[in-house]
Amino acid sequence: MSSKLIGIMARSTKPKSRVEPRFVSAKETVRVSAKDRVSQSKAPLKKSTKTTHAKKPKKKKKPVKKKSDGFWLWRGLRLMFRPLPKVLYWGSVATLWGLILVVGIFGYYATKLPSANTWAIPERPPNIKIVAIDNSLISNRGLTGGKALRLEDMSPYIPQAVIAIEDRRFHAHFGFDPIGFARAMSRNILSLRLRQGGSTITQQLAKNLFLKPERTFGRKVQELILAFWLEANYSKADILELYLNRVYFGAGATGVNAAARRYFGKSAKQVTIGEAALLAGLLKAPSRYTPAKNPELAQRRARVVLQAMQREGYVKPGSINIEDMKPGEHAQHFRSGPEHFIADMVVKEVRSLIGDLPGDVVVKTTIDSYLLTAAHAILTDALNKHGKKRNVSQVALVALAPDGAIRSLIGGRNYGDSQFNRAVDAKRQPGSAFKPFVWLTALERGKEPNSIYVDEPVAFGKWRPQNYDQEYRGEVTLDEALSLSLNTIAAKLTVEAGSKNIAYTAARMGIKSKLKTNASLGLGTSEVNLLELTSAYAPFANGGLRARPYLIQSITTDAGKILFQRNKDVVVRAVKKRELRMMNVMLQNVMLNGTGKAAFIKKHPAGGKTGTSQNFRDALFIGHTAHLITGIWFGNDDNSPTKKITGGSLPAKTWRDFMGAAHLSLKVKQLPGQPIYTAGIMKEIPIPTFRPSQQNIDGANLRDDLKTRVNSAIQKKPKKSILDMILNR
Repeated sequence: MSSKLIGIMARSTKPKSRVEPRFVSAKETVRVSAKDRVSQSKAPLKKSTKTTHAKKPKKKKKPVKKKSDGFWLWRGLRLMFRPLPKVLYWGSVATLWGLILVVGIFGYYATKLPSANTWAIPERPPNIKIVAIDNSLISNRGLTGGKALRLEDMSPYIPQAVIAIEDRRFHAHFGFDPIGFARAMSRNILSLRLRQGGSTITQQLAKNLFLKPERTFGRKVQELILAFWLEANYSKADILELYLNRVYFGAGATGVNAAARRYFGKSAKQVTIGEAALLAGLLKAPSRYTPAKNPELAQRRARVVLQAMQREGYVKPGSINIEDMKPGEHAQHFRSGPEHFIADMVVKEVRSLIGDLPGDVVVKTTIDSYLLTAAHAILTDALNKHGKKRNVSQVALVALAPDGAIRSLIGGRNYGDSQFNRAVDAKRQPGSAFKPFVWLTALERGKEPNSIYVDEPVAFGKWRPQNYDQEYRGEVTLDEALSLSLNTIAAKLTVEAGSKNIAYTAARMGIKSKLKTNASLGLGTSEVNLLELTSAYAPFANGGLRARPYLIQSITTDAGKILFQRNKDVVVRAVKKRELRMMNVMLQNVMLNGTGKAAFIKKHPAGGKTGTSQNFRDALFIGHTAHLITGIWFGNDDNSPTKKITGGSLPAKTWRDFMGAAHLSLKVKQLPGQPIYTAGIMKEIPIPTFRPSQQNIDGANLRDDLKTRVNSAIQKKPKKSILDMILNR
């Protein structure tokens, strides 16, 4: 290797800075001009004489346009409706599944109903229509309390009031009212409690006809199903008619006719607009709004109904003064009358006579509507005048025709306060009113009215009977002893004749109660009821024949088919003519000269006997004419003593008042076996025989006639408010 090459290699191994390739000559250099430099100073740059590039002209920026309100509205709508397709889709899916669920629920509860082929309107429970001898209505009994009425036979105000307050879109909906339901639910939510149900009249009818009164979801669904069925098969008029005849109006009244009778004493055809409002108002809560318990609440509710009728156009604005109307002012007196005691007796007897009712029946009774009303008025007046000061609170009356037909019966002061029938179900000591059976037994053993006995202190073992006035009169006739009601003579006759024989005589005359055969029997210490005691006097009025009391003459279907017809009783003589004549002489003298003077009635021959039990607990008067036998009792339910009321005081006076009213238009008729009666003659009152017809039984003519006759009969006008209350009931 040459030295030159080695030298080159040696130099190449020395470190040497890298030489970058250049594209210009060594003399040329690249420099940044002053114009291109970023100057930190604010001094203006000098223009360079040299330019390397051509400068492009600047573009002017376009001004930004302000967005209009329409743009933002449109943009908002786009954002809002952007999810609409999804909402529609999923909403449709949810609706479909909701429908499937609803159909499933309806189908499930529909399977629990009977087959639709068997659906039919159930028959109304049978009604018992009870009428008097003149065919005037006494009462209706049964679950419905009255005969079903056609819609055209009702007062037009009744359906108007019910629709206005219960279902104002009744004629527009198909059985279910979505608007009414939504309104009711919204009010319930706002009030945080269940205030409205939202049920239509059709739904309510479906519930009443087919379902039990339970609050469950399933029952509500079934109610809707049945409501749709009713709407599909019956007209609106039929549905409304069925509803008004089946709905409950409180106080035992089902159906509008029963409610009108119960609350206003009239047919539903005669109901006024105010009364219709009261009836419609009861439907919300019958037990709460019944005017019998809450008359003020019932009236307020009725005014709400009247306002609804005005709002719906049934009542013209200004035609009535709603604030001044008091449609329930008389309704608190409902069910207080004596006719309900009679209706109770009828219902007990009807089923024993014909068994199960085949349908609506009509029961014709022996009751005289005039005598029933007169008795109620006179007895109420007597208690109002003398009740407090004489410490007596109850009264009972039985009036019989000579054959035993019950013409009038009062079971107590007020049926609404107490339904216990004191004329039939209460047994009390008759006191001296039992003595006629003792005297009759003595006559049958050969004694006569002029037979002499000694009124003196007597003792039978430890028992020492005394007279009421604790005085003794020595020798007296049997006639005098009965007139003065001497206990010593009654005790002697009982011992002589034997208590068993006297008990037999009483049973033969009509006493059915078991009697204690002891020495005190003749003084009336064994308890009997007023009906049997009064009927035991009937032989004295009818010629000596036993008279079994009866109330029902016939039972027929509503169409007139006879189900029961009473046959005449077999004639059984209870008193022979000799004894009958003597007994009527002595019983007549009781009213002329004895303890029964206060019961004396002019013109009509009558006989009777007073009765007072121990410690003045019971006071009675039982008497008869040839037309009527009547017994009256005064006392207290708790058996507390009165303030010395005797049979010859208040009972005798009340008996006189009632019998005077009963005989106003009757001809004078002598007692059986009596000579011509010559006592004082009462001036004839020119009033014709009254037999009210069916068409005026609820009218003013009947009430006016009753007032006239009752006031004339008792010869002193009772408190007008009492009579008006009773006669206008």
